[in-house]
Amino acid sequence: MSSQKKAPQRSMFNTGESIVYPAHGVGRITAVEVQEVAGMSLELYVIDFEKDKMRLKVPVAKAEAVGMRKLAETDFVERALKVVQGRARVKKTMWSRRAQEYDAKINSGDLIQIAEVVRDLYRAESQPEQSYSERQLYEAALGRMARELAAVNEVSETEAVRLIEVNLNKGPRRAAKADEAEGEGDADGEVEAEDVSTQDEAA
Repeated sequence: MSSQKKAPQRSMFNTGESIVYPAHGVGRITAVEVQEVAGMSLELYVIDFEKDKMRLKVPVAKAEAVGMRKLAETDFVERALKVVQGRARVKKTMWSRRAQEYDAKINSGDLIQIAEVVRDLYRAESQPEQSYSERQLYEAALGRMARELAAVNEVSETEAVRLIEVNLNKGPRRAAKADEAEGEGDADGEVEAEDVSTQDEAA
């Protein structure tokens, strides 16, 4: 009976499966190795992160504890895309503090939190330029989100980025401008567009 105790842990993730590791994003399990450590056998997932050209070995028994997870379900991806359509929520705190919070969200491995960073740091062409650090965090969040969407939807990362940007442009302030251009101004959209104008102060 005791010999079967490890089976559920191994079956949680399979060789060849794409997974999400909080600090590095989407990777692929290429093997499960057994190593001798201090006289004990230790099972390790061997994970390749193609984008970063990196390999990581994670103990099978600790995979869940470190936050490693399976790819998001399709309905969860849809929720994340709805998040980027929302109004930016920018706290009126010092940028250094907000930057730390954004960084923590990106490295949480949580697709919804990553989508919130993409939403809050996105700047349309009509908005002021981002600072260098804002741009870095935005691109990090966008990359993480796009890689997971690409893996779930089985499309290229470029197509996933395009899908995210299409949803970003459905956001209230972008939609309001588009409606005005077409002569179909939407009162609610315009109010929301004014509500988020404070985002421009973030730098």
